[in-house]
Amino acid sequence: MAIVLITGANRGIGLEFVRQYAADGWKVIATCRRQKKAKELEQVNGDVTVRELEVTDLKSVAAFVAAVDGSPVDVLINNAGVYLDRNDEFGELDFEKWARSFEVNAIAPMRLAEALLPCVAGSKRKLMVFMSTQMASIADNTGGRAYAYRASKAALNAAVHSLSIDLKPQGIACLLLHPGWVRTEMGGKNATLDVRDSVHGMRRVIDGFGIDRTGSFLRHNGEPIPW
Repeated sequence: MAIVLITGANRGIGLEFVRQYAADGWKVIATCRRQKKAKELEQVNGDVTVRELEVTDLKSVAAFVAAVDGSPVDVLINNAGVYLDRNDEFGELDFEKWARSFEVNAIAPMRLAEALLPCVAGSKRKLMVFMSTQMASIADNTGGRAYAYRASKAALNAAVHSLSIDLKPQGIACLLLHPGWVRTEMGGKNATLDVRDSVHGMRRVIDGFGIDRTGSFLRHNGEPIPW
């Protein structure tokens, strides 16, 4: 049975990943910051194990990795992320938001990838997926603003691209995905894409992704995004 591990799984895109993978018979390890508040996640049918994980806390990460206990992870989906500076204007930037954005969006996924490397390396699929965004593209930025969010996700892109080079000899592939503008708490009600369609598209990309394309930055429909 294939195993997928999904962070930030209590709502939105993460929760939908859990639902779809569980419905297709995967063994799912789903993480959230507060298990008692993850009622929808707890109610998902299928082989789903829910575990608490604060991705920015070293002790929490260590406890989580110990609980996983070296089990193989075919697909690691680093989904947990924040968008804290949506309405911030230049001249009034909140650098505590910057620090938190980099901690969650860039540092935490790399920390977890490093901690779970033996689990991914010991699996059949050997794939690490990182949730990025089109807003991380420097070439595509025509809208400005969102400084901390864009910068933190661009930092993630740079780190994962390097990671893809370093892990390729082990047969481990790395993929950066943009889910689209999705109707979630983060994306807002005016977003153009339903969460089910977004995740369905990303799963098709994940299913067809191989080591020959490691380090790619792709949309939910598989189209490449300029760096």
